[in-house]
Amino acid sequence: MSGALKDPAERLYGRTRSHPLRPRQQLLLDVTLPRLRFSEAQAVDPLAAFHPRPAKLWLEVGFGGGEHAQAQAAAHAEAGLIACEVFENGLCSLLSRLVPEGGEATAPLPGNLRLWDDDARILLRALPPGSLDRVFLLFPDPWPKMRHAKRRFVHPAQVALVARALRTDGEWRVASDDPTYQAWVEEVMAGQALFTVRAPALQRPGDWPPTRYETKAIRAGRSPRYWTFSRTDLPAPADTHQAPADLPGAQGDPE
Repeated sequence: MSGALKDPAERLYGRTRSHPLRPRQQLLLDVTLPRLRFSEAQAVDPLAAFHPRPAKLWLEVGFGGGEHAQAQAAAHAEAGLIACEVFENGLCSLLSRLVPEGGEATAPLPGNLRLWDDDARILLRALPPGSLDRVFLLFPDPWPKMRHAKRRFVHPAQVALVARALRTDGEWRVASDDPTYQAWVEEVMAGQALFTVRAPALQRPGDWPPTRYETKAIRAGRSPRYWTFSRTDLPAPADTHQAPADLPGAQGDPE
């Protein structure tokens, strides 16, 4: 990597809202989101937060509009999925599909889906080591300028953070359509030993539900790449950079 790479930013995002919320959206955040919110206290025994208790634990970082998270939860009753997103409009997009208007407080919700609306890194540090079976990072903000590389979720100083929470042979799925970010992922992952690196797929694998960002990228002529990194049995470093208390509680830009 050219030049001195800065440590990860305290915050990987900026805004949490692109425009004022409509009354329905505010109701979803005030009433429905608390019904699905995963709390940091639940991280001690994360599977207990789901009903019924699942056999596997998955985590999605930055779920955007929530299409992927919703599809995975519907297709995999055996897995409890914690979907992370700080962008309020993205949260509302998912919540609006989960409950009909008028059912914000009472409509049934997926028992194997929980939402985390804060920095995903706080949760990754709070979860027990080796508790995750799969992590998703799909089409994150590429932060294409080198001076913003510290804001990229895939970062040499954060690979160990994901590795710590994943069990041996667990999967970290990453997708990007941005050439700068694609090259960055290749470079970062080539320089570590916590994950087995294989060539990315050039077509979306069959068990990867599509997202609106992927559709938009393909329509614009960009070529996504899809990586599946497998966790090795090499122990992750005990120090995974910042402690949870050092991370911001403020919200920011969506991925």
